[in-house]
Amino acid sequence: MPRLIQKEIDKLKAHAVQMGTIIEENLQQAVKSLLDKDPELARQAIRTDKEEIDRLEIGLEEECLRIMALHQPVASDLRFLVTVLKINNDLERIGDLAAKIADKVLLLYEMNPAAFSSQAMLMPAIFSGMHEKTLWMYKKTMDAFVNEDTDLAYRVCITDDEVDEAKQAIRHELEEIITANPAQHVYLAKLLGIARSMERIADHCTSICEDIIYMAQGRIVRHGLTGG
Repeated sequence: MPRLIQKEIDKLKAHAVQMGTIIEENLQQAVKSLLDKDPELARQAIRTDKEEIDRLEIGLEEECLRIMALHQPVASDLRFLVTVLKINNDLERIGDLAAKIADKVLLLYEMNPAAFSSQAMLMPAIFSGMHEKTLWMYKKTMDAFVNEDTDLAYRVCITDDEVDEAKQAIRHELEEIITANPAQHVYLAKLLGIARSMERIADHCTSICEDIIYMAQGRIVRHGLTGG
């Protein structure tokens, strides 16, 4: 690989990792705003998505296209750049979903601040396990990207089924609560929306890991790794 393009690729990879780190921190903050009943944390997560993550996504795409036009890469270099373009889109969507979680937290708070606080014992029990699995998937996805670790990428893809099962469990639990207490319908429906956002984040992690496998091995493995 020519030294110049290698330097450009290393720089691009560092930028992708920087974006991934900011998104991870924002995802943690969005879920913490739910579990801690902290609307200010939710507002911060929404601001970070608008002011930092969207800007990084555009910059990463422009950098990728510039390298492609300037160096006309082939083989593994081209696969890397194509993968970064696709991963960039998935990362931006994960950032959007974290902001969506934070937005739902604000809606819950604004509906009835006192009622929102009174649910403090409900949400950690329901959401902590799913959040931990989703965050694990995200962290390991970024590790797999940095290290081009296809074994880890496969493990992340398989874990997606566990997140799907957790979302289903949450849905059933919330439906039971709504049946017993219909007055909670609007509130609990928004909690289900948060669970759906976490499930979608896990789906994007799976998509990134499939692209990592393509980057490292030149194999397209979409639709064949999970049961979902």
